[in-house]
Amino acid sequence: MRTTLADDDVRFQVDDTSCSFPSDIIKGTPWSLQRVVLDQLWQSTKGKNVKVAVIDTGVDTVNAQLKGGAVANGKDFLHPGGNGKTDKVGHGTKVAGIIAARKLDGTGFIGLAPEATIIPIRQNDDQGSGNVDTMIRAIKYAADAGAKVINISQDTASKMDPTVDAAFQGVIKYAQEQHDALIVAAAGNDGADGKIKETYPAAYPGVLAVAASDRNNARAPFSQSGPFVGVAAPGIDMVSTVPVGGNCVDQGTSFAAPYVSGVAALIRAKHPDWSYKQVITQIEQTADRTKAGRDDFVGWGVIDPAAAVNDDTTAPSADGPKPDSVGPAGDSANVQAATLVLGESEQQRTERYALYVLAAGFALVLLLFGGGRVLSDWRRKQGVGNNVESTGS
Repeated sequence: MRTTLADDDVRFQVDDTSCSFPSDIIKGTPWSLQRVVLDQLWQSTKGKNVKVAVIDTGVDTVNAQLKGGAVANGKDFLHPGGNGKTDKVGHGTKVAGIIAARKLDGTGFIGLAPEATIIPIRQNDDQGSGNVDTMIRAIKYAADAGAKVINISQDTASKMDPTVDAAFQGVIKYAQEQHDALIVAAAGNDGADGKIKETYPAAYPGVLAVAASDRNNARAPFSQSGPFVGVAAPGIDMVSTVPVGGNCVDQGTSFAAPYVSGVAALIRAKHPDWSYKQVITQIEQTADRTKAGRDDFVGWGVIDPAAAVNDDTTAPSADGPKPDSVGPAGDSANVQAATLVLGESEQQRTERYALYVLAAGFALVLLLFGGGRVLSDWRRKQGVGNNVESTGS
């Protein structure tokens, strides 16, 4: 039964796209894939038999990398009767490509889970037609359709009526508790001002909120920060598929989220017995981090796809990750910043003094040896002179 929500003024944002389509194929391998040894990543699975729902602007299936069973029939909540395979914006097609684009000769781009199946759910467009009502229905449809991973590269920071908020959280719990679906959501792109704020559905309990990182594993300047951020993933200069054909480059947390969804699909294919909470723990616990625990910028760190999929000798906890052990006491509080030394350090000073002593000693030896030779030569010459004078007398 459908419940119509009164709070239709709450709209969801999708990243603006500057890509035109169709487009040319990008031949090189994107930086976000160069950091992954794909043969190692795929040694056990490529995501086969895992369904990943993409709740977005639809997914184009004319692009050659999204053919051949990559995209199943889905649902269109903007135009009744549609199957979700229409994308007039290009946003959803890019999201789907990062997750499950198939290999294509001539390009180094490929999805992280190239054997997973995308369920396309058209819930929004470039006019922001999607609202809480369509989002709730889309999430329920995805869960009922058997999606083990649900990617939502949309967000809203608008305050919702309590009844609407309760309904929104209710469908999130329905997908999680009744269907064990892992919901991955973009953290949002309004973080340039440095202010912490919650975005939805990313900030709801149990949702894996994804921030965007750059080539140096630092937070992308636009990426929204907050205590709800679980992990970060590449979100700068992201290559993906566009409608009709070809590739383009875009950026945003919208494209960091599917990077995580692709890894989640691989884990769910390899460990179908793991709950969605365990998959989240695995992704967060194996992330590449520069501190023992989490922070509000990149969460538990930047996702490490190979580690998340293959460092699995022990089943992860459903209670979430734990800070890394640091030092003999395993307490991150014992970590201290290195002392900043201007000029030479004490060790360098000691080594310099030792070198001076050694050099001085060596010079003294040379002086004594050289002086002895000079004195010996002088004495010999003096002796020779006396003998000559003696002989002549």
